[in-house]
Amino acid sequence: MTFDIAEHFRDDLPEAPGQWQSSPEFSFVGGHNDPANIPFSGLSEALVNVLRREGQNLAFYNLGGSPLGYEPLREFVISQLGARAGMTGGPDQVLMVSGSLQALDLVNEAMLSAGDTVLIEQATYGGMLSRLNRLGVTYVGIELDDGGIDLGHLRSMLEDLASQGVSPKYLYTIPTVQNPTGSVMPLERRRALLDLAREYSLPIFEDECYADLTWGCERPPSLRALDGDGGQVIYCGSFSKSVAPSLRLGYVIADDHVIRQLLALKTDAGTGSLEQLALAEYCPSNFESHVERLTDALKTKSDAMVDAVRSEFGPDVTVEAPMGGIYVWLTFPEGTDTASFSSAAASAGIEFNPGAEWSTDPGWGKRRLRLCFGAHSVEDIRAGVAALATVYGEHLGGS
Repeated sequence: MTFDIAEHFRDDLPEAPGQWQSSPEFSFVGGHNDPANIPFSGLSEALVNVLRREGQNLAFYNLGGSPLGYEPLREFVISQLGARAGMTGGPDQVLMVSGSLQALDLVNEAMLSAGDTVLIEQATYGGMLSRLNRLGVTYVGIELDDGGIDLGHLRSMLEDLASQGVSPKYLYTIPTVQNPTGSVMPLERRRALLDLAREYSLPIFEDECYADLTWGCERPPSLRALDGDGGQVIYCGSFSKSVAPSLRLGYVIADDHVIRQLLALKTDAGTGSLEQLALAEYCPSNFESHVERLTDALKTKSDAMVDAVRSEFGPDVTVEAPMGGIYVWLTFPEGTDTASFSSAAASAGIEFNPGAEWSTDPGWGKRRLRLCFGAHSVEDIRAGVAALATVYGEHLGGS
């Protein structure tokens, strides 16, 4: 008789995934990026150089230095955010983490308990929604327009919660290249958002993982930069989208005492050092030119996908050109449930993210879907969108 250890697992675990299978021909899911613009040559040269200089320090956890992360990389992070997003501060306000997902986990562990309430954009990162669901947290969706959070709706929700005696623990927002909509919040709305947050003593958790990949406008100052010494904003960013997803390297920026508390919760004995060494060596001389090349390539792909959606689906399906990033967000006619044709799409070699999984209100999100264009060629983008439109048309004909 075989012993089934799974019978001793907790009852509240998430569903286990099936056996891994290779991606289909047109995989428009996930956060994959442009293979042709991964700077593997520069990274490999940088890693060889820095290992010759500091390789013996691999004998020590955290390279024998600060548990916050490799200091030259933290110095680069704060300096480039100063140049690109107006942020001030020092390296001790930067905590290197294993991708932005660890940043979400650390902030949530520090701030949330079951039954707490948070505010979050009505279309948002699905990974955050799954985490809040697992924590037993109540989240309230805030409406969006083409400039991000609708401040009138935010005020209304804050007033309503206050009348119930509820103080939200934080507002989670992706103001620069919003995921999944691709919008960028204008400067004046950012200032107004901070004013409103101060009025209600509302902390802000600012996620800017895609902010380096902006082309639809000049990148505005981050909310944390505009907050100055206010201490109301915790910021997270990532090298996953600007350099390479597989590096799994992100960062949290907050006031010193907040960073120290997050560090007390970070029990992994340190974020991977090879990635930090390579980026610290590569980025000071190469990051800006690399991001410029990558952004140009992604803009071309974005244009191709938006044009293909408009051409293949016609006027009943709307799509707004994103202002950066790697996604487009489609809205279908009322009554559509995009999940209902995802199986047929998969059979045709197409994967997409149904909108309900990226929305605080699945009923609102079910007629929407997200497509990632980062990893595909322009030719495959056009072919994949055409194939998806065929699947959708067959679905309409059979419904």
